[in-house]
Amino acid sequence: MVEYRIDRHSGVATYVQIVQQTKQALRLGMLRPGDKLPTAREVVEATAINPNTVLKAYRELERDGLVEARRGLGTFIRRALSTAPADSPLRTELDEWADRARAAGLDRDDVTALFTAVLDEHFTDDRGEPGAARTSGTRGSSGASGTSRTHPDNLAEPTAPTAPTAPASGRPHPTTHDKHSQGDPS
Repeated sequence: MVEYRIDRHSGVATYVQIVQQTKQALRLGMLRPGDKLPTAREVVEATAINPNTVLKAYRELERDGLVEARRGLGTFIRRALSTAPADSPLRTELDEWADRARAAGLDRDDVTALFTAVLDEHFTDDRGEPGAARTSGTRGSSGASGTSRTHPDNLAEPTAPTAPTAPASGRPHPTTHDKHSQGDPS
């Protein structure tokens, strides 16, 4: 069963954190079709948040077709998102890279900024638009070996990370969540 951790200082709406953590658990194969999510009451007891917040998150997951509410029984996973199981070799490489980043003196915020910048270069955002660097034509060459310029072996002395830039569309960065970008009228 998934245990939600709420970061009240992240600037990300609480219900969005629940949705994101559920999707992450689905992607990692930690939740599978048929698994039951914790009840709203269980989440409230563990996190001290409003029950309506939990219900809002579960409704969004249901709209996405990921879960289904069964009256009197609870909320159950309908479909998986797992493409990279928790025991994936990529997970092992990323874990080793994170160890090297920490040993090099990077803190969590430094790693998050670096990783987000790399994601922006290589993947599209939630709206299917290219990442900021790709749009501006500054994407690094991967070379014949398939390794990018940010390969873990290339981790140098820590430097001050640059904040990820907004996509060329001028819309907020896809990792930035506020009430208005989530359709929450409150």
